[in-house]
Amino acid sequence: MNAPLEAAVIKQHLIDPEICIRCNTCESICPVGAITHDSRNYVVDVSKCNWCNDCISPCPTGSIDNYRRVVRARAYSIEEQLGWDVLPAEIPAADLAAAAADAGETAPAAVAEPEPAPAADPSGQTAFNSAQYGATIPPWSAAHAYTNLYGPKAAQKTVTATVTGNLRVTAVGKDYDTHHIVLDFGAMPFPVLEGQSIGIVPPGVDASGKPHHARQYSIASPRNGERPGHNNLSLTIKRVLEDHSGQPVRGVASNYMCDLQVGDQVQVIGPFGTSFLMPNHPKSSIVMICTGTGSAPMRAMTEWRRRLRASGKFEGGKLMLFFGARTQEELPYFGPLQSLPKDFIDSNFAFSRTPGQPKRYVQDAMRERAADLAQLLQDPNACFYVCGLKAMEEGVVLALRDIATGAGLNWDEVGAALKREGRLHLETY
Repeated sequence: MNAPLEAAVIKQHLIDPEICIRCNTCESICPVGAITHDSRNYVVDVSKCNWCNDCISPCPTGSIDNYRRVVRARAYSIEEQLGWDVLPAEIPAADLAAAAADAGETAPAAVAEPEPAPAADPSGQTAFNSAQYGATIPPWSAAHAYTNLYGPKAAQKTVTATVTGNLRVTAVGKDYDTHHIVLDFGAMPFPVLEGQSIGIVPPGVDASGKPHHARQYSIASPRNGERPGHNNLSLTIKRVLEDHSGQPVRGVASNYMCDLQVGDQVQVIGPFGTSFLMPNHPKSSIVMICTGTGSAPMRAMTEWRRRLRASGKFEGGKLMLFFGARTQEELPYFGPLQSLPKDFIDSNFAFSRTPGQPKRYVQDAMRERAADLAQLLQDPNACFYVCGLKAMEEGVVLALRDIATGAGLNWDEVGAALKREGRLHLETY
């Protein structure tokens, strides 16, 4: 007979620091706030994790899908995990039994796992959790994605790409700088799809003398390349030049990438991502909601649809874009977006720091288009993609909820369908 839940041996959920690319997907999707991080590692708080496993499928590398059998009283603390470079070895069963006895407990015949529990706010009421509506499967018609072709646990650790373009895509500013960077892989295979990402490994070591971890960037070009027919791709990378106090900021990876010159070489791992993928069936519609460099996957999807349209071989559905930034000057690709035909894409912009104007966010623009979005929420051929800062996610999903409710729809049913059918994808950081 198994011991009760509080008894000795548990399976502790852990993140493999060797292959984690610090993309923040797990932390952003965890409904109970069990995942946290510092500048080095992402870790799981054993006292909060309820084994809902919402974080498993979206993880692009599989680093989140790791466990160790431990004595509950001696579970790995957050502080221990933050210091790891590799996962600890499995503890032999005999040692577990001895440790349980030392702790004054009796090891159960089977490993205890807690039951999932809903998140709650301080009042004791179930809190609104935007992440619970995010799909962990791609749309049914999405193309097959290749992942982890290069990385710490692949046959080849990295692949070398050559910089063939580096163009600034925002107006000049003192506290920001956004670049469109093109990488060419030459003869090395690197197939990607819109919505996937790659990892860039900055050269050198960190303050502890350890090699820098890879940084993740969404791909901004379609599947047949930034330049069609070539083995290349593009990235949208923003570096912050000053903090809120006006002090200089020099991020490791973003500055490294933005300073690259044509002909320079970089080390790449990946590709990553199997769910944030676009639908490919005729008449499918896409709603893209983003801020800043969250526009990268949206640019990739838009450009692929534009090329399909030009070929005359694909009948696409509606494309809607809700794009936010502090000011128009900080909006990447603003100029090129203006040149896209209005009958091809329905673009809506929101600026939160325009002098003399009230703050306006993407969710405000969405509410202004409630009638159109309500129709798309009910359309099984319409998919919604959200990408940008974590702070935007709840507001966007709440806007979708309010739009559905205002149209007389049952949000619980609509939200569940969006998740179940792979139609609402959240990628925030």
